[in-house]
Amino acid sequence: MNLQLTNKLALVTASTGGIGLEIAKSLAAEGATVIVNGRSSTSVERAIEAITAAIPTAKLERLVADNATAEGNDITTQQFPNIDILINNLGIYESVEFLKSTDEQWQHIMDVNIMSGVRLSRFYLNTMLAQDSGRIIFMSSESAVNPAPEMAHYSATKTMQMSLSRSLSELTKGTQVTVNTLLPGSTQTEGVKEFVQNLFPELAYEEAERKFMEENRSTSLIGRLINPKEIADFATFISSPLSSAINGAALRIDGGIVRSVF
Repeated sequence: MNLQLTNKLALVTASTGGIGLEIAKSLAAEGATVIVNGRSSTSVERAIEAITAAIPTAKLERLVADNATAEGNDITTQQFPNIDILINNLGIYESVEFLKSTDEQWQHIMDVNIMSGVRLSRFYLNTMLAQDSGRIIFMSSESAVNPAPEMAHYSATKTMQMSLSRSLSELTKGTQVTVNTLLPGSTQTEGVKEFVQNLFPELAYEEAERKFMEENRSTSLIGRLINPKEIADFATFISSPLSSAINGAALRIDGGIVRSVF
């Protein structure tokens, strides 16, 4: 399927690893020019090499900026004042007992998970509306609708992303701009793989993942961690002109882990 992304310029924040890197690869494979973003030139160059090795024809731009800060956002928008696709992928998570959580921990995760997307969307939505085309996607989580008690602050930011995305979509009414949220489930990133292996150090990884899914993600219908490429390819479709009827939506790609018809 031709997703009609040739000549489109896409910014994927935090695209030097994990889901972000896979989204960058998927967009590049479909012909988009992808802005690869990280906090250091070393991480960006490493990601560029990985994408180019997988897709020799990839068209890539470099962006070294910490978009969790206002200063980083300024660097981003000054270097790339006009884009067609914004993937707000930057995000962090950690396990913190709520009763022992601090204001600093809450503020930090808000700055990274929420304010990065607020600032970039505030800038780029304006330009997209002016050109009457564009895509904004917030990479949320199934924790947005299935909050994790051990990550209350993280879950809260993921729910906020859903609300923010829907609010922004209302500003696009009657235009060719869309704003949507994706809600991935537990995904087989390097960090998650390490976490799972550490839970069951006596087991080979495949067995550790199976045990993790049975004991910790028992409602999953696919019974496995999601491959980052599965999420990336879905994000790429939502980024394309072919998804023009999808707007203001919170789209689950969670392997059926959330028991809900909505």
